[in-house]
Amino acid sequence: MQPSEVVMSPKQVFFSVLMFGVAGLLLVMYLQVAIEEQHTGRVEQKREQRAASGWGPVNYLQPIARIRETEKIQDHITNQNPKSHMSEEPKNKEENLLNSERPTRVFTENNHSQGEAQVLSRITGSPTIQLIEKHHGTKTLFRKFSEMNWPVDIRPLNKSLVTDSKWKRIDATQEKRRSFLQEFCKKYGGVSRPQSHLFHMVSRIYVEDKHKILYCEVPKAGCSNWKRILMVLNGLAPSAYNISHDAVHYGKHLKKLDSFDLKGIYTRLNTYTKAVFVRDPMERLVSAFRDKFEHPNSYYHPVFGKAIIKKYRPNACEEELNNGSGVKFKEFIHYLLDSHRPVGMDIHWEKISKLCYPCLIHYDFVGKFETLEEDANYFLQLIGAPKKLKFPNFKDRHSSDKRTNAQVVRQYLKDLTRTERQLIYDFYYLDYLMFNYTTPFL
Repeated sequence: MQPSEVVMSPKQVFFSVLMFGVAGLLLVMYLQVAIEEQHTGRVEQKREQRAASGWGPVNYLQPIARIRETEKIQDHITNQNPKSHMSEEPKNKEENLLNSERPTRVFTENNHSQGEAQVLSRITGSPTIQLIEKHHGTKTLFRKFSEMNWPVDIRPLNKSLVTDSKWKRIDATQEKRRSFLQEFCKKYGGVSRPQSHLFHMVSRIYVEDKHKILYCEVPKAGCSNWKRILMVLNGLAPSAYNISHDAVHYGKHLKKLDSFDLKGIYTRLNTYTKAVFVRDPMERLVSAFRDKFEHPNSYYHPVFGKAIIKKYRPNACEEELNNGSGVKFKEFIHYLLDSHRPVGMDIHWEKISKLCYPCLIHYDFVGKFETLEEDANYFLQLIGAPKKLKFPNFKDRHSSDKRTNAQVVRQYLKDLTRTERQLIYDFYYLDYLMFNYTTPFL
């Protein structure tokens, strides 16, 4: 007699498959938990290693910080929001100009065209800055850096290498500039520790290690010739007069301070001679416009020109929209003051207070474009440069054009309304105050 076959009903088959499925699912979940625990252990081990190294734990899940800049002015890639107002003189009492809005009184003007009124109506609010963190854990490093006696107190200039008495007048002027900036920052800055991203703050500073120089680049204030000088001091060229414009700006021969690690940055800030050369803000602005928009330019016309013409020129023709050439100064100013710029800021017209942070980085030498040659040659004496090395006085580009001076600036400003001229001054307000420039006739 043959054994009877066991036949499973459909219901039994269903439950058998279900049980196998549940068992498989539980096995997968168990393996996943085990893998996650192993990964977590590795992360914790890395954190403990970082803590043991002296920098403390790093929260890798912490969102990237959006830092509000102390003086409420925008980064060169963000938009500006100046208010339509007229400035008043700073009060005698201490007031944090870098952290709060300065006193203002509103004024109006009735001779705007309808188009101008629409552009100016968008100029409202106060500017903010949003910076992307450069490295994981930079916020922790920056906190450690800020505890290292920041900002560094201004140091007396070493004048032991200056032997000629002809520099006495220039030296006296230099001491007045340094003292003025220092007192301004003490009274109005209200800065006890950095509020911005460290690597961004030093990103415009060039390093020359042989003579221990830090030079903060301010475009349209003699920076091309200053880079030539740094290249000569570095031994990269025998003379500043045979270095081309492209070699200066695109050759990448010079080091910047943000290329060093934290210790390298801090050491140089505390031991090197720090210099910044500035210029009257209106002159610098007009100079930048003439250079970038009144001559052929393969970058500024398609990137800035096309966007400016598209937004601020009604009924622009197709050719103007396609090549971006022929931007008018008034259109450029509307772009500068617009709270919703069609394209971001640029270092050539960015504020000096935003490029070089003079109330956080205490510069040992403050030169001015208006006295560029004598200031620069005096600085070369201070740092012990070769006697034969003199600051070049030639125009880097467009040598046939007249240099931008107060007379040239007046010709450009005459086509603007009083409100627009006032808003330009308001935009560069801190630069005027910090470096003791005379308020322009508006």
